[in-house]
Amino acid sequence: MKLFSRVSSAGWQAATRFAIAIVLASLVGLIIGRTWMVLALVLGVYLLVQFWNLLRLERWLSHRRVELPPDISGPWGEVIAIVDRLYRRKNYHRAQVTGLLREFRRLTTAMPEGAILLGSEHEILWFNGRAAGWLNLHRKRDVGIRIENLIRHPAFVEYLKHGRPVDGVVVYEPVDGGHYLSITVVRTRGSQRQLLIVRDVSREMRIESIRKDFVANASHELRSPLTVISGYLDALSDDQSLDPAWHSPVLEMRRQAERMSSIISDLLELSKLESGDRRHIERPVDVGGMLSLLRREATSAEQGSHSVTLQADEDHWLLGAESEIHSIVSNLVSNAVKYTPPGGEISLRWWVDKDGGHVSVRDTGVGIAEEHIPRLTERFYRVDSGRSREMGGSGLGLAIVRHALNRHEATLNIESVEGKGSTFTCHFPPHRVISRAAVEQAAALQA
Repeated sequence: MKLFSRVSSAGWQAATRFAIAIVLASLVGLIIGRTWMVLALVLGVYLLVQFWNLLRLERWLSHRRVELPPDISGPWGEVIAIVDRLYRRKNYHRAQVTGLLREFRRLTTAMPEGAILLGSEHEILWFNGRAAGWLNLHRKRDVGIRIENLIRHPAFVEYLKHGRPVDGVVVYEPVDGGHYLSITVVRTRGSQRQLLIVRDVSREMRIESIRKDFVANASHELRSPLTVISGYLDALSDDQSLDPAWHSPVLEMRRQAERMSSIISDLLELSKLESGDRRHIERPVDVGGMLSLLRREATSAEQGSHSVTLQADEDHWLLGAESEIHSIVSNLVSNAVKYTPPGGEISLRWWVDKDGGHVSVRDTGVGIAEEHIPRLTERFYRVDSGRSREMGGSGLGLAIVRHALNRHEATLNIESVEGKGSTFTCHFPPHRVISRAAVEQAAALQA
């Protein structure tokens, strides 16, 4: 029933004509006494007509770009009309897509960024003029070539392969040193293709270099006069003949001078980390022993009354720069002590698993609101400026932690609930974990 309900009016008319022709042929055959011969003749003529219409349809489909559709009635006309509508619709959509593609090419040519489309094997499929100029690409020569064969910067190759660093940006310096290029990989789910967005960040890099040099030079220049000021303030505070009215101002000046000295030290350390000099000496570091010393400092009378616990894997050490790893851990422990009220709990942990080595500092302090967490590692960013200044914080501790972790290919994970405490966890890659037995064996061989 469903099949009959979908038959068009032209189909019913053709079926009606065919039935009438059969009936008339049967009547004529009965009259002349040749019923089967007349039916066969009528069916043969009908078949020839359908075969002719089929040939006309086939010819039109083969030459529809230059020929008009044939004028055929009945079901064949309906088929031709449907095909013609589909063909016109396809041409319309093709024209739209072609227009959009041309517009896209014009826009990508005019855009200030470079764009490179890569295939599943990182082969170059297409690129715009800006990318061609910056990376010296040629369409006839480089299309189909793997991008790693043309951009051999180690950081870029690693980023393209593993998607690191997390922020998705790699700064690439060509051989001629004329430009610094920021390359970002754009990936979509379910697609093997990737889009590289290339930006010229030479101006930003020069400004950043000037800023780093200024901070480093200014910090060095400020250290000497600040040392002189601190010396005179120490002498004044020890002077018994000083007017008692000046005791409180001198103590406040000493406190502020110590705070300025701490900020300058942090600025110098941050400048050293930001310089990108990776020629630091790496050796096995006893993270468990380092945490034990920091725990002892945290429980001292000067730090306050906190319950500090430690869980450390004594069988594994960490390969890295000891001073930088100490800076990472000490900054995290110092923050936990500062922002945990007396009587609170601080937990230090060092453990190793298949994902690498991990250092965790958990506290039951004031906690951090969720909206502040993404910005915690920015320079001078404070959740509560008044509280941080009261405690003598410089606002650079977590920025130092982030840069030192980057130099060790590590990441920082922050979990916090306001009013309930925070957990800061450093994740180091597996190849930086070394067993204590291997360290002792190497030391014995050197001895």
